[in-house]
Amino acid sequence: MAKIVFKSYNQNDNLLFPPCLGDFIAANDPVRVLNAVVDQLDIRGIEDSYAGGGASSYHPRMLVKVVFYAYLQNIYSGRKMEELLRRDVNFMWLSGMQRPDFNTINLFRKNRLAPVVDNLFTQVVEMLVENRFISLEVQYIDGTKIEANANKYTFVWKKATKTHQEKLDKKVKSVLSEAERQLNMEMGEEKEGVMTSEEMAERTERILGKMEEAGIGDKALRKAVGTVKEESVPKMKEYEEKLEILGDRNSYSKTDHDASFMRMKEDAMNNGQTKPGYNVQISTENQFITHFSMSWRPNDWGVFIPHLDMFERRFGRQSREVVADAGYGNEENYEYMDGNGIEGYVKYPMFHTELKRGYARDPFIPEHLYYNEEDDYFVCPMGQHMECIGETHRTSELGYISTAKKYKAQNCEQCPLRGMCFKGKGNRVIEVNVKSRLYRNQARERLTCERGLYHRSMRSIEPEAVFGQLKYDCGFKRFHYKGKRLVEAEFATLAIAHNIRKMIARTDAGGR
Repeated sequence: MAKIVFKSYNQNDNLLFPPCLGDFIAANDPVRVLNAVVDQLDIRGIEDSYAGGGASSYHPRMLVKVVFYAYLQNIYSGRKMEELLRRDVNFMWLSGMQRPDFNTINLFRKNRLAPVVDNLFTQVVEMLVENRFISLEVQYIDGTKIEANANKYTFVWKKATKTHQEKLDKKVKSVLSEAERQLNMEMGEEKEGVMTSEEMAERTERILGKMEEAGIGDKALRKAVGTVKEESVPKMKEYEEKLEILGDRNSYSKTDHDASFMRMKEDAMNNGQTKPGYNVQISTENQFITHFSMSWRPNDWGVFIPHLDMFERRFGRQSREVVADAGYGNEENYEYMDGNGIEGYVKYPMFHTELKRGYARDPFIPEHLYYNEEDDYFVCPMGQHMECIGETHRTSELGYISTAKKYKAQNCEQCPLRGMCFKGKGNRVIEVNVKSRLYRNQARERLTCERGLYHRSMRSIEPEAVFGQLKYDCGFKRFHYKGKRLVEAEFATLAIAHNIRKMIARTDAGGR
């Protein structure tokens, strides 16, 4: 039988020369790529935030590397980072064996990294352009809702707040008016709308002063006026503060005032319950995140133009092509793209329906009626002219005014096609937004051409795939900070980590 030989094993064996941590890290390890990327970033914005004097500080570039690498490894907790700095070779190598505690890491993230991380994200994207991973000539845009770090039951709704405010105002006015009547005082001026808390307090003090001076006023009324001073005035001030925080929004969370309540795709109860969150928009190219923005608006069409404006401010130029789904396709957005020289491959809500055979063969649909642009009339399938009888104007929540015209047929009573045409009484009336119709026709032509078919096939594997990777592969389904400033900074850090991860994958695969 052959003799068994084991390798020497001695845990207390001292080495003549201590090993270098870098010797334990492979040449192509992701941590080396991240280290090289961060070494190229301009971090003067962070360095300038230090006042100087006192004890020495940890080097900001080291802390940036630690935070970025933690996000690259799907680690978002400062305590977990502190732990890994003591036992993980990669983290120890990045930090040069320094061991900042979780409090130092978290304060650095909030106070020093957050104000400049958006600029660092831009630098990383420009680095990707320089290395020809992306071109910034095309944006694939999509959005998703990510839950805020807020209690889902601490909601404030604008409609409910206004209702309570109006009820309180009505109750208080009734009490104060009765007091003024009994005291033979000049009645307070009743303006339209609700009283402000200051007006209510001033009027109440005036009445109480008169009661003390005259020594009149029954106990019940005196108590009612006192209740107005002690309870109603503070309550009215609370309502005013809530409405000021709400602004144009319909809701906000008491534990994160910047978060609004919206329906999430991740609905565990399957009951459409709203949760506090942010609508995150991203632009991608080759599955790299090239731009992001955040909004309280739950719909996508309302954040499209601000998102593109921010892209132009970020890079000093706009993409030649923009691709998005039907949630962004409306007249306002089409007009913006047309006016800014953007070739938009953006669907509209009825796009897929219009491609169906049944829709295409229906001659009674307004879209299929012949339109005489010169004399401004439509022709129905029976050859009858439908003349313009007026216009309607609609204003979007963003202030955009769209105009639609109404066209009415002259006589539909004896028409043999009436049953197939429409089922209403009188003569048929259609409402047509001519400008929107032209934009939709232009969008349809682009989306059905060869280039459009390519973009449509790519859109589903661009931003949607990126969101899937962030939410499910990286486990990022909820923000860890409160407030829009810190939430944006956290997503910028996440986006940087994602882009470096993609850079590593494409470099290893030779995918430049």
